[in-house]
Amino acid sequence: MLSKWTVDNIPDLTGKVTIITGANSGLGYEDARALAYKGATIILACRNMEKGEIALQQIRRWHSEARVELMQLNLADLASIHNFANEFNGKYSKLDILINNAGLMFPPFMTTADGFELHFGTNHLGHFALTGLLLDHIINTPKARVVNVSSLAHRFFSKINFCNLNVETAYNRISAYCQSKLANLLFTFELQRRFKTNRIDAIAVAAHPGLTSTNLKRYSPRWSNIFGQLITQKPEIGALPTLYAATAPDVKGGDYYGPSGLMELRGYPARAKISKKAYDKTVADRLWMISKELTGVQYHQLSKK
Repeated sequence: MLSKWTVDNIPDLTGKVTIITGANSGLGYEDARALAYKGATIILACRNMEKGEIALQQIRRWHSEARVELMQLNLADLASIHNFANEFNGKYSKLDILINNAGLMFPPFMTTADGFELHFGTNHLGHFALTGLLLDHIINTPKARVVNVSSLAHRFFSKINFCNLNVETAYNRISAYCQSKLANLLFTFELQRRFKTNRIDAIAVAAHPGLTSTNLKRYSPRWSNIFGQLITQKPEIGALPTLYAATAPDVKGGDYYGPSGLMELRGYPARAKISKKAYDKTVADRLWMISKELTGVQYHQLSKK
């Protein structure tokens, strides 16, 4: 691994098809911009089409030959996820890189269109369903990668509370967010185990951006946003661990990347620390089964042998 890996180190991606959720701003936009410059075909999977169109035009102005397409995706609505997957599967025959980037942090208690607590339903269940509905294309694309964006927060105040997954009692926005980010890693490692068990030529990896200035913090207290501006890094730097996970040739299934600086808050990509809770196979398997039940997405191609 290079000590100061940047977008300049991304290999040529001509012919690669990439989906990036939440690509209209922040980390997702920086991912899209960098990968488009390296020749990949980029699908901007965005909830807000107006903002997505602005992002698309900005990428094209920045790189006139960019292969970029906008498609609507609301991860808080299973019907929207099915519509997106059907549209993508009908247009494309492969999927080289899926970057499950979109997410939200610290909203007041709300539920998705299907009645799930918003953190859990969007950050985890939405991406679980999306990945499963795109699985045939992933399996049929040699060396495909699924990259899930987690957070330092997976280490803190978090466990998967199976008795209160929808946080219907004692809602705490911080613990709800942390739980969803732990779920991202449990999903990553279980997906990788099932890829390996079924001898599928694909890998599941994860990354986190450290402390990066994005609109993810829009629900945070005003004082924390002011303080955060003093210590956070820019999105183009915060996106580097995800870009590394998505493209670097030495990445292996189950890897997890974050910033290399103090406490993984800032810096260039490096291996990140993982909570022991994220490696719990019993919890991961239970979460997998419950996620299938809640979303109706069955992952028949990845049965445990």
